[in-house]
Amino acid sequence: MKVDAILADITKLKVDAIVNAANSSLLGGGGVDGAIHRAAGPELLNACTQLNGCAAGDAKVTPGFDLPTRFIIHTVGPVWRGGGEHEAETLASCYRKSLEAAEKLGVKSIAFPSISAGAFGYPLEKAAQVAIESIKEYALHSSSIEQVLLCCFSEKALEIYRKLIDTKSSDFD
Repeated sequence: MKVDAILADITKLKVDAIVNAANSSLLGGGGVDGAIHRAAGPELLNACTQLNGCAAGDAKVTPGFDLPTRFIIHTVGPVWRGGGEHEAETLASCYRKSLEAAEKLGVKSIAFPSISAGAFGYPLEKAAQVAIESIKEYALHSSSIEQVLLCCFSEKALEIYRKLIDTKSSDFD
């Protein structure tokens, strides 16, 4: 599994699946969620209404509609409340459940945003650490996913993710 961090608009990536950092209603919102809903078109909202929401730490799938991706994997990260309410476990579950869904779909390439690090207030460094550790752990169990992109929203986020990937790179081989 090749893991890399990039500075890009996740709605423009030509990968098999992108992950949406959604809210529990799955009906759109701000940040990445709003951008994905706008770029995918109105069919995404229609599909999401059929999913009956999503619990924190879980993942649900829709087609990519007007996006250059085949699938959108919607996951609901935890709201940061100081770290004492199982936020790290819930965030790790978002990555694991998203990768499991991707593998069931036969996805070879997937892009993740920084789940919970925006409006949900999860400290970026801590969120990045959970992301890299969760992906590393998943990669140890013979995943058929070949490429994971961590799509960063700023140069600072890119620097944080790349530093963590570099220190863990042998774990992904």
